[in-house]
Amino acid sequence: MAYEHILLEEQDGIATLTINRPQVLNGLSTHTVAEMIHAVDAVRDRGTARVLLMTGAGRGFSSGADLSGGNAGAAPDSGLPSGPMDAGKVLETHFNPLLERLMDLPLPFVTAVNGPAAGAGASIALAGDIVIAARSAYFLQAFVNIGLVPDVGSTWILPRLAGRARAQAMMMLGEKVPAAQALDWGMIYKVVEDDALMAEAHALAARLAKGPTRAYALIRQGLRQCLDKPLSEGLMVERRNQRLAGLTEDFAEGVTAFLQKRPANFKGR
Repeated sequence: MAYEHILLEEQDGIATLTINRPQVLNGLSTHTVAEMIHAVDAVRDRGTARVLLMTGAGRGFSSGADLSGGNAGAAPDSGLPSGPMDAGKVLETHFNPLLERLMDLPLPFVTAVNGPAAGAGASIALAGDIVIAARSAYFLQAFVNIGLVPDVGSTWILPRLAGRARAQAMMMLGEKVPAAQALDWGMIYKVVEDDALMAEAHALAARLAKGPTRAYALIRQGLRQCLDKPLSEGLMVERRNQRLAGLTEDFAEGVTAFLQKRPANFKGR
């Protein structure tokens, strides 16, 4: 499929999805999100990629939902009109399905945040299993500034990363959280200089692409399942996932490589 608002490339097991609307700071129109859903489905269904890396073109990751209503190259139905409306409908039809697909991917998901990540853009950026940010990047829960509430998983993701007090302050004050502060708060994995961001992100993605893909999938599923469970239920999740991991070819290769004192050659099977 030829995309208008995103780029999708795959090389050496790394699928790179770039939000490509720099003229509107990668604002997320419904058309853009529909293309992202198609791309994520393609990465999942082809089964050749072993890691998904997402970033934004130009000077930012994403400014969030496109409110321009068709201006600046947006799709005609992409904006939020003035006056009362069901602002949650587009969540049901577009944004939430995208986030659920990203969360359910059977491979690692890395985000390289190259500037502003606001609103829905912040949610998608922080949904990464590993988030690397440029020093100039920042995260913004901008919803309150236009009289809306956080969405696209923000109220689920942020308290788990930054804690309730910080998450609530972000959401109610609508203030920017610079990358260095986000790192200090435990929201992201690493901050690097702007000109080193993509090299660092690709190096990390390349490392993951050579790893035990099915174990990674079980790790990301296990973390989500255990966050709110009692210890006994969490132990049951670990037991089930360990059984599944133990049945993979990668486990057999990992043990053999360990005994032979050589690097493992994981195949993602």
